[in-house]
Amino acid sequence: MTTTEGGTVQHRDAPWWTDATVYQIYPRSFADGNGDGVGDLAGIRQRLGHLADLGVDVIWLSPIYRSPQADNGYDISDYDDIDPLFGTLDEFDALMGEVHALGMKLVMDLVVNHTSDEHAWFEQARSSRDDPKRDWYIWRDPLPVGPDGRGEGTDAAGTPGAGTFPTAWRSAFSGPAWTLDEATGQYYLHMFASKQPDLNWENPALRQAVYDMMNRWLDRGVDGFRMDVINHIAKDPASLEPGARGFVMGGRIHDHLREMHRYVFASRTDRELITVGEMPGVTVDDAALFTAQDRHELDMVFQFEHVGLDHGPSSKFDNRPFDLVALKRSLGRWQDGLADAGWNSLYLGNHDQPRSLSRFGDDGAHRYESATMLAAVLHLHRGTPYVYQGDEIGMTNAGFTSIEQYRDIESINWYAEEVEAGADPEVLLESLRFRSRDNARTPVQWSGGDAAGFSTGTPWIEVVANHHAVNVEADRASSDRSVFDWYRRLIALRHESPVVAHGRFEMLAPDDDRLYAFTRTLGDEQLLVLANWSGEPYELDPALHPVLRRRSVPEVVLGNVPHGIGSLTLAPWEVRVLRA
Repeated sequence: MTTTEGGTVQHRDAPWWTDATVYQIYPRSFADGNGDGVGDLAGIRQRLGHLADLGVDVIWLSPIYRSPQADNGYDISDYDDIDPLFGTLDEFDALMGEVHALGMKLVMDLVVNHTSDEHAWFEQARSSRDDPKRDWYIWRDPLPVGPDGRGEGTDAAGTPGAGTFPTAWRSAFSGPAWTLDEATGQYYLHMFASKQPDLNWENPALRQAVYDMMNRWLDRGVDGFRMDVINHIAKDPASLEPGARGFVMGGRIHDHLREMHRYVFASRTDRELITVGEMPGVTVDDAALFTAQDRHELDMVFQFEHVGLDHGPSSKFDNRPFDLVALKRSLGRWQDGLADAGWNSLYLGNHDQPRSLSRFGDDGAHRYESATMLAAVLHLHRGTPYVYQGDEIGMTNAGFTSIEQYRDIESINWYAEEVEAGADPEVLLESLRFRSRDNARTPVQWSGGDAAGFSTGTPWIEVVANHHAVNVEADRASSDRSVFDWYRRLIALRHESPVVAHGRFEMLAPDDDRLYAFTRTLGDEQLLVLANWSGEPYELDPALHPVLRRRSVPEVVLGNVPHGIGSLTLAPWEVRVLRA
């Protein structure tokens, strides 16, 4: 791993993924190869040239396993097969071979906090309380009912004495986190949809079955795993105490991950693999432990702190105004906390977040400037950057106006629950227009034609209305305002310049609510990043950095507003990267 000497990060023997860029494909919405309206492996294969041209190093596929699709594939019924919706194992092997031939790696989504309720493991587990696989899931008896007919425990809303759920835990997708299996008379735990029962990682046979499955995929040739909500696996089934800590970051999480490394990765030193842990609620100190190279747990984490800053107190759909100072404070703390040990994933958007351009920038008049500024700020931090499909052309939120247009189970369930509670449907729709996960799940806009060039059929979810202007063909044809070309240059810069991957990070003007400025320093080389995070011109203070006080014009590494180079005024949403 990197070491520190004299306050400057060194990069001797740094892992390969420190200067890599990952591209996330949400297969259902990337490209449809057979015309049924759903993205598939054939469509991905047809578009690999786009990713090779972009210059990314790793492709991460969201789940393509067999699934009833209750949560768009994150409810897996067979870990060892491809869902026919996406293709076949032979097609997967062909895709993997083509990805490798183009010099890229292929990472699978690993979803082992839960399975589908249609997985053979769960079907066997619910067949009898005495079945050997019963303990592969988490079951509890109903709480006793008192003489007045009311429960002695808590109901789904946490009201004492009003129900018989084992705990008051709530599902991430609304409603109680427990569902009664009437045949056996016990509740099973599901922290997500009721069709996603949680696995019991305290059972050693279950853990071994997971490791065996992972090994089969690695033997097949995949290059690693992005591990879905992996810090949820270490629940304490003996207590199931109230509060999030009962199912997030349980005491045995480090044991489980180290054991996983021993059984799956330790012997594969001849291959360049990658492990990424998605960890809601993880802290900087936690991440430093998870990603310390000598602990053999994970290579990097996905943390959620910065994408939760605009959530209100009631739920993620309770939208707060964007606060740049809070964002800088959060991202800066993670840069400082993992400066000498550990590693972070860099992202602003993915399949679970609204489009970063609509959330953090201006997706209208300054779409190009906003998209390129956001990309530069993200990619020039220390960590491994992730590009979510469509961000490389500046795709925006969906703009849906009715609940019938949504497909996301989280959005639909939340809307229904709030309407039932008496909320105004128009207010709810406004929240969904900003926050729903479906904003990121609309089809990639390949052209301005029918269905945005995504499919010859009717897409499973509507394409964004602006696809006539915002699409791959138009963007790549642009001579001076191509978001794609900007991403390509950022990715190339990370490959070519060690200061981007390994340099020390220092935040400048941390309390400024419009300027995002920082330096990256490695040895005698330093880059200065200046970004105007607003729709108004910004006057730079020469005292910010010595390079701004020089009479000579500094070397410009990148800039998205060329006419502004050399001026102390940043145009709206302008970013400049200067060699200091």
